[in-house]
Amino acid sequence: MIWLKKMITYWQQENGLFVKKDRNEFNLNERVWVDARNVTSKEISILEKTYNLDHDHVVDSLDPDELPRIEQGEGYVLTIMRLPVYLPNSEVRYHTAPMGAIIFQNTIITLCWTDCEVLKDLSANRIKDLNIADFPAFITRILSRADTMFLRYLKEINRSTNSIQQELQESIENNELIQLFNLEKSLMYFTSSLKSNQLLLEKIRKTKIIKFDEEDQDWLDDVEIDNRQAMEMANTYSQTITGTMDAFASVISNNMNAAMKQLTVFSIALMMISFITSFWGMNIRLPWSKSDSWTGFIVISIGCFVIATSSFVLINFMTKIKKKIRHWKNK
Repeated sequence: MIWLKKMITYWQQENGLFVKKDRNEFNLNERVWVDARNVTSKEISILEKTYNLDHDHVVDSLDPDELPRIEQGEGYVLTIMRLPVYLPNSEVRYHTAPMGAIIFQNTIITLCWTDCEVLKDLSANRIKDLNIADFPAFITRILSRADTMFLRYLKEINRSTNSIQQELQESIENNELIQLFNLEKSLMYFTSSLKSNQLLLEKIRKTKIIKFDEEDQDWLDDVEIDNRQAMEMANTYSQTITGTMDAFASVISNNMNAAMKQLTVFSIALMMISFITSFWGMNIRLPWSKSDSWTGFIVISIGCFVIATSSFVLINFMTKIKKKIRHWKNK
């Protein structure tokens, strides 16, 4: 047998806990979990040759856009599900990724193009009562853990949304709006993946490619309930963000209208000055034109300033009166 290194790890259970095994310690008589994350093309080729895997099944499991499904292979069962992924250095921090679970008689292989919290929890023994001897239960526990992480990330998204809303109430900035947009994209990814996982659960139950006992069936029922709950939360939070963005878009529009009104008032005030200068700019004899003193300039300047100021004050006064009238009508 060819032994795999680097991003492919072998796990076996001892006293109910996963223990990493290397070539010298590997027990071929015990069931094994082959954990393949961030694999290279060379490691993929070794996997295919070692376990006689269909190349399309391996490629599909590593395709970031692959949808969940279950199907029969030559001597194994392929199950593809979508898991939540947190990418702290990405603009869209909350994403999803497919994970392929290939089930043989004594071996289960998980394939994922990236690392995620669900697989970390499995290898770190954070999931209680997990028994690799029961592969159907193992798959169900992975789906259950995925739903738990979906719910946890949804709560984090909701807290982030509330924090951004408070910042936007103080000052509307492009950065906060972009953050809201990225959170909305994350919710769209979550909603789509949860719906696909729900269809997978229904196919698992109907096709019976994987045989479940009564206890596993109960677990499967619980997973479906958690998955529906996560779907409802994702839909609710998505609608909340959409409503928030629409509300702030209206606020921005109202602020722009108010600014345009102020500019209009200012331009009307300047029109009076423009009218006077335009009138005296024609071929009309100007007062004090033969005088060498600054009297005419000073008088005309003061007159223009008084007219402009009076116009500005009058228009502002009329605007405030209209606002008060509207306020009284609303009462």
